[in-house]
Amino acid sequence: MAAICVFCASSTTLEQRWLDLATETGRVLAERGHTLVSGGGRVGMMGTVTEGARAAGGHTLGIIPQCLVDLEVADEASGELVITGDMADRKTVMIDRSDAFITLPGGLGTLDELFEVWTTATLDVHRKPLILLDPDGFYDGLVTWLGTLVDQKFVRPAAMDLLLVARTVPEAVNLIETTLAAGPRSPSGAASGTASPADQ
Repeated sequence: MAAICVFCASSTTLEQRWLDLATETGRVLAERGHTLVSGGGRVGMMGTVTEGARAAGGHTLGIIPQCLVDLEVADEASGELVITGDMADRKTVMIDRSDAFITLPGGLGTLDELFEVWTTATLDVHRKPLILLDPDGFYDGLVTWLGTLVDQKFVRPAAMDLLLVARTVPEAVNLIETTLAAGPRSPSGAASGTASPADQ
């Protein structure tokens, strides 16, 4: 089974539907036998995704910087809690410890994490599946705008191909399982092999 990192919001003022989505994500990952990797916080969607996973018997790995531990928001109930020196180290450990990534609706921090793993994938630092879980068009505007960057030659089409969009939690997990089973994808979109410099 895989270690799947979920990026999501830690805000405590969100609508219940977003918390429910996070809970479902954690639950489905656990039911499929996967380990949940999270940002190590116990608030907002980050807290509910881990609660959902643990309630379904799943193992949780939290990765959190010391500055957030100092704010007393760490998920002390996590199966494993890794404390990093800063936010940059946190993302590095997340990439290293995860086999795939799911991005739920979120704000600046969530977008920062998404673009970090996406950019490093295009540079062939890793070949791990990237799923954008967007049940109701939350990210449609962003994806449309990114498409214009392809049209203007700022982004290669192969880079866009690395980001897979799912509308439901089961669909997102199915995409991850299918992609992992097919083998690592290169920035050119191939299932395996070495990408040429022109494709990177």
